[in-house]
Amino acid sequence: MLPKSKSVHSPPDSTGPGAGTVASEPSERAEPSERRSVVEAVAGWSARHRAMAITGWLVLVVVAVLSSTVATGDAARSVDPGEAGRAEQLVDAQGSGGSIRENVLIRARGGSREFAADPELRAATEQLVAELRRAPGAVREIGSPLQAQGRRWISKDGSSGLVTFEIAGPDGRFAAHYAAAVRAVQRVREHHPGVRLDQAGDHSLSQAVNEGIKDDFKRAETTSLPLTVLVLLAVFGSLVAAGIPLLLSATTVAAAFGLLQLVGHWVPFNSAASSIVLLIGMAVGIDYSLFSLRRVREERAAGHDVREALRITARTSGHTVVASGLTVMVCMTGLLFTGVDVFKGLTAGTVLVVGLAVLGAVTVLPALLAALGDRVDKARIPWLGRRRIAARESHFWGRVAGAVARRPVPAGAAAALALLVMALPALGIRLQDAAVTASLPPGVSAAVDAATHMQKQFPGAATAARVVIDRTDGAPADTPQVREAIDELHRQAADSGGALREPITAVPVGGAMVVRVPLAGAVTDPAADRALGTLRDHALPAALGGMEGVEYAVGGKTAMPHDFAQRVNSRTPVVFAFILGLAFLLLMVVFRSLTIPLASILLNLLSIGAAYGVLAWVFQDGNLESLLGFNSYGGVVSWLPLFMFIILFGLSMDYHIFILSRIRERWLGGAEPREAVVGGIAASAGVVSGAALIMIGVFSVFLTLSAIEYKMLGLGMASAILIDATVVRGVLLPAVMSLLGERAWWLPAQLRRSPGSSAPPVPGSGTREAG
Repeated sequence: MLPKSKSVHSPPDSTGPGAGTVASEPSERAEPSERRSVVEAVAGWSARHRAMAITGWLVLVVVAVLSSTVATGDAARSVDPGEAGRAEQLVDAQGSGGSIRENVLIRARGGSREFAADPELRAATEQLVAELRRAPGAVREIGSPLQAQGRRWISKDGSSGLVTFEIAGPDGRFAAHYAAAVRAVQRVREHHPGVRLDQAGDHSLSQAVNEGIKDDFKRAETTSLPLTVLVLLAVFGSLVAAGIPLLLSATTVAAAFGLLQLVGHWVPFNSAASSIVLLIGMAVGIDYSLFSLRRVREERAAGHDVREALRITARTSGHTVVASGLTVMVCMTGLLFTGVDVFKGLTAGTVLVVGLAVLGAVTVLPALLAALGDRVDKARIPWLGRRRIAARESHFWGRVAGAVARRPVPAGAAAALALLVMALPALGIRLQDAAVTASLPPGVSAAVDAATHMQKQFPGAATAARVVIDRTDGAPADTPQVREAIDELHRQAADSGGALREPITAVPVGGAMVVRVPLAGAVTDPAADRALGTLRDHALPAALGGMEGVEYAVGGKTAMPHDFAQRVNSRTPVVFAFILGLAFLLLMVVFRSLTIPLASILLNLLSIGAAYGVLAWVFQDGNLESLLGFNSYGGVVSWLPLFMFIILFGLSMDYHIFILSRIRERWLGGAEPREAVVGGIAASAGVVSGAALIMIGVFSVFLTLSAIEYKMLGLGMASAILIDATVVRGVLLPAVMSLLGERAWWLPAQLRRSPGSSAPPVPGSGTREAG
């Protein structure tokens, strides 16, 4: 731990204990410290005009919330990438509501019976077709085993039949039409108790997944809030102090979502993105409050008055907050390089919520702390409150960092080797998208269970590929030539070796034709991808390739994730290069060093790689299934590694910048490099541990959710943050910094700022010159 005689909690131009202990240090590290930065000036103004600052923030929040009423009209819709997106656009251009197909699997209860010879199964089918036809205008294009070519609607083993139908438009009547179809199916169930009818299709499956996601995130948000409050109480030991981060986060998130309602008219923004933005907003809002509030407490304990404590906090933690916020926002903009619409809303939401969190941390937070003064520690929790208020440094992490600093090579090598071993399973990672029938576990949704049963008897029927055929001259596509091409698709399916399945159906949608082609495999597995390739590369060119003036595109629940994954994977190197390059430049500017950015990036990559390895070991290799409550998935959801990289790189840099700022502050104040490392880690450990614990708890809640992709997200994020907050922060970082010594702050002479530069001082300006 840093000796008391070299305490550098305060810059040397301040007053109070420790202010003069480093004045006699050599001047080779001297930096200009008289000029006030923009952050310090803004925070100082807010502290002096606290009523105006607090009122201004509340007005901003109210205006942001009300801004959603300014723009009218429909929200922007996302378009899927690749050929699947083109198919979606062709259907949307018809303006007739699209093609929504439902399917009902008919089979005997309590055993297998021959469908063609079983009178009860055929009677149930006859009644279902009749009930659907009696529903006034609700359905169209009914297909069943009772019609001509009915063999296509009977399973290969002959035990089941399939009834298919389209929900009729227009959009305004869709809900009523769908409800009428559901009632028709239910009436047949009641009349034929010995027959099982399972319904699954476009709307029922989408509805099941959307409701599952909504319920999952609602449960995660409800569970994570009490956990966050408990951790904040443990960190601060005071109800008032713990309430400040929650207040800042809540108002920040409210303002961000108000603005997103306005932005959503031009940028697509869905419910999954809104939940992720909510979690990120709460996380950074709490982090930034923790950084500043803890620093104010330290400076007050060092003997400074409130105004001086806030000034020092703005100069140090305030700069750290701005640098951290910029890093998170820069990382998130990397998603735009994927060119995927759904990421645009996520990027806009994250940039808005993080930017507002930074603004609140340097404006309304200093005003609140100035207004409260010592009352910030009111409503203390017995014993815990006294202990937390008196706490200055973490003895545990100070001892760990001290031991590592004394022997950095063996400690750092052991930690790095451990993370590399953890990352080994990631070398064989298999990326695939979650099938609708695999995303939710059995028993959660009747539609998903029905689709699972349907997949066994009629592979691909519930999630068939959608071939959209249209004419380039605007004429209707439902022509004899197109019908002959569709007949050719039946022959292509018969010759495909099982890749393309029956029943193939065709329905007019406006002037276009939508042809459903069931694919082999489990929607998004390798077999389904190969079947999609057969359809796109062989069957369709053979059937439609020679027709003049006809265009077509393949979409559906296999094509969309396939094209999405291809787009994301092809752009991933560009995203990685952008994020790493800009993060390097930003850290170089903040810390005026070339080695610090390089070391920080490498340490982050190690922790993220280890988290990838954990994901592959658990979800791909099937370990810990019974403990975590899931079945082996055989891979990792394709969008998750890139998404995790961006989120983790941004959020972990919060902690990294905060810790490095405390280390640099001590080094600039005259401490020797290893003393600065140990002291900086010990001083920052309490805040970083609290913030990390909140985020680990929040993401661990995701493991209790239903959808497999959110279990993966929860485990991956929680693992990475845990690794980053313990192994990386406690062992690797002090090892690397101790080995680098003075070289950690090296910057080429041509990049150094001159003494007369007007650039603002960096966090912790003191008596040494970096570089």
